[in-house]
Amino acid sequence: MRPRRGFNEPPRRPEPQTRVNDQIRVPRVRLIDENAGQLGIKTTDEAREYAYSRNLDLVEVAAQADPPVARVMDYGKYRYEQEQKAKLARKHQTQIHVKEIKLRPKIGIHDYETKKGHVERFLNQRAKVKVTIMFRGREREHPERGRDLLMRLHEDVKEIGQIETPPLLEGRNMTMVLGPTKNAGAKRDDAETEDTLHVEEEVHGDGNRKAAAAQPDVGQAREPVAEAEAGVQ
Repeated sequence: MRPRRGFNEPPRRPEPQTRVNDQIRVPRVRLIDENAGQLGIKTTDEAREYAYSRNLDLVEVAAQADPPVARVMDYGKYRYEQEQKAKLARKHQTQIHVKEIKLRPKIGIHDYETKKGHVERFLNQRAKVKVTIMFRGREREHPERGRDLLMRLHEDVKEIGQIETPPLLEGRNMTMVLGPTKNAGAKRDDAETEDTLHVEEEVHGDGNRKAAAAQPDVGQAREPVAEAEAGVQ
């Protein structure tokens, strides 16, 4: 009988849950007020009444202490602030995307240009590119061909790509990692700006000329129709 996946793994301990107000069942706690002042050891009921009298919560902050430490606070506000801090930390995390392109040592010119276009697109998207040369059969006897191909690719994209990991032969594959330079994505941004300016120029151009183009002469419009009907007959 095949054991279930993870059957031999040790059981995972659940994350400790913060106990609040009536969830605190210990007889005594070391109480800290809302201003971080030490109030000494109190019974849990006394500590709870103290928190309730200030319209706040009693929160267990150190369950392993003897006695456990409990603090008076607005627990809802505290949780909201912690969630906002975690969200802000995730927002500022730098996400690095790695794309992979695979080549053959004897790749054709058309295929090479296509692959190079993919590499340029990824670099302009500020992503790293792992370029892999796959050797088969006797191709493994000439790794210098793969290295030359990788260096040629780097030379072709050197304006937007720089070598972060030089060509490295591992088994039947040779890999190189390219990272975006400061110029990566600049051409795309310039092209988008140029397109925007071109559209604005058309919008704010000669209104009379556009109106004339939008409303052609009726006589001129009828001639092609007549010719088409004559062709049908």
